Amino acid sequence: MNISSIIEKANALSGKITELRRKFHANPELPWQEKETSLFVEEYLRNLGLENIKRGFGGTECGVMADLKGAKSGRCVALRGDIDALPLEEENDVPYRSKKSGVMHACGHDAHTAVLLAVAEILSLMKEELCGTVRFLFQPAEEAGMHSGAPKMIEEGALDGVDAIGGLHVWALLESGKLGYRTGPIMASADIWDLKIQGKGGHGAMPHNAVDPTVTAATVISTLQTVVSREIDPLETVVLSVGKLEAGTAVNIIPDTARVAGNVRTTNREIRGRMEGIMKRVADGICAAMRCTAELTYTPIYPVTVNDPVVTGFMRSVAVDVFGAENVKELPVAMGSEDYSYYGEKVPAAYVFLGIADETKGSGNQHHNPKFNVDDEALPKGAALLAGFAARFTARESA
Repeated sequence: MNISSIIEKANALSGKITELRRKFHANPELPWQEKETSLFVEEYLRNLGLENIKRGFGGTECGVMADLKGAKSGRCVALRGDIDALPLEEENDVPYRSKKSGVMHACGHDAHTAVLLAVAEILSLMKEELCGTVRFLFQPAEEAGMHSGAPKMIEEGALDGVDAIGGLHVWALLESGKLGYRTGPIMASADIWDLKIQGKGGHGAMPHNAVDPTVTAATVISTLQTVVSREIDPLETVVLSVGKLEAGTAVNIIPDTARVAGNVRTTNREIRGRMEGIMKRVADGICAAMRCTAELTYTPIYPVTVNDPVVTGFMRSVAVDVFGAENVKELPVAMGSEDYSYYGEKVPAAYVFLGIADETKGSGNQHHNPKFNVDDEALPKGAALLAGFAARFTARESA
């Protein structure tokens, strides 16, 4: 399929993409509450003639899946865009400012939704030239942590028959008009942990009659830092952070218990699988040595987001045609996390970053910031990229 024709159609939709993005921005919905957004997306896709439309995942009315079948035989590729917003009060003074107090599209999911609708429109106009099937996944609840939407969509058939998946994230760390990619790990995993240390309370003046969980907690915290520095290959990326420490009610009381909690991030799937066992060994050993007991609760949240080398290479080749080779950059791993990672555990995946940073347009603030905004002029290129990727991939004989 001619990429110049796709770019032309994407540019022709520029005004509509901006209108859609700002509509979603003004009407944000929190995870698993995206009913109105889903209803709008469903109607939009029906009007474009897409098939096998399903609205509602995870026992809710949120999320939409739909297929665009080409006139020619070919492979099946999925494209994913997330649709949820964040619990944040917007501080942007713009006409399309959020109408909902305490809810804001502060991560760019409004842009992802608008871009994916534009991709559906572009490819529906070229249906006679299209091979295979393009599956559109408008996913709810990316920001919902352990209750996020990707696993629910997968459980309910989102990847059935799919040969590969592609997606993008608008990126405030990259200059507008540029495209960032990476082969292999591109975003870290994210897990959380909570450690309860049980001792024996007593008077602060008589520590020998108590079993102090606070000193034990301090020892556990300092020793956990050696996990990264002494047990993990220094060429690997691992972050083990303590974010919460609770103990005691008064300065002259040794408490019964102490609680320590934090998060673990890594870019290696194998290391991620080892971290719970390592942390439990350290906590149990130190607590036993100091006459306390340890109870570790380790909760996996998001896996490592890993880009398949072949599919990502294919995405990059399309990006060069759309953005120009000088504007396509290989990026370092981002230590933030994404539930797009779940799709990549099931089928070959490519996930890329669309630059939106332009201080002159007010789009230079970071994600999850109350003044976060998007450079709408960058979005047609994002639409052209995903449309071109889908059109070319479905026409291939093998991945």
